Amino acid sequence: MNNLGERLFKLRRDKRLSQEEVADKLNVTRQTVSKWETDQSMPDFDKVVPLCELYGITTDELFIELKGKENFQNNEFIIDIEEEKLKTSKKAKGIAISVVLYFLGVVWTMISIPVMNMNPIVASAIFLLICGIATGIIIYVCIKYKKIKTPKETETDRLRNQISDVVAIIVTIIYLIISFKTMAWHLTWIIWVIFGLFEEILKLIFMLRSYKDEK
Repeated sequence: MNNLGERLFKLRRDKRLSQEEVADKLNVTRQTVSKWETDQSMPDFDKVVPLCELYGITTDELFIELKGKENFQNNEFIIDIEEEKLKTSKKAKGIAISVVLYFLGVVWTMISIPVMNMNPIVASAIFLLICGIATGIIIYVCIKYKKIKTPKETETDRLRNQISDVVAIIVTIIYLIISFKTMAWHLTWIIWVIFGLFEEILKLIFMLRSYKDEK
């Protein structure tokens, strides 16, 4: 057994699965499975672990029989998978911290002036500082732990962006209605802080779901 395609073919045959059944379980096309088994392409990062789980083996066992240069390349591939999982984990933690900071910023705004009788300018400055730190963390982790996206992840991002666009329109309508009705423009801007918080929570949910799928 000297290549990945033959290894995948043997594993599928041993499990008595058809290419259609494998494709259905992994949410890919039969042609994709065929290309894997004929060495026309390799499984994407997010398919290797589910593939191994389907065949009842570990990633090490999947590549254990590969020889020479091809073995070296696939070992690098395994390392890339682990690196991508680590990046996703660190990015999720960074965004989670940012979400907590945004929550704290909102809570601070709610109690600093009416409860603590703090100077509004000082309270607002502290709030902006908290939001700035949270935003800085998000920008940092998104740049440092940028992930190579698979077609499925690209589609997921498109779905998330569509959800965000719809919510943004709804929030804008709500913001204008409340602001014109109450004329409390100095308070209704908090609606946008809540929207920003929703955006980060949405990103975190999609990211955690992606990370769970990779396990």
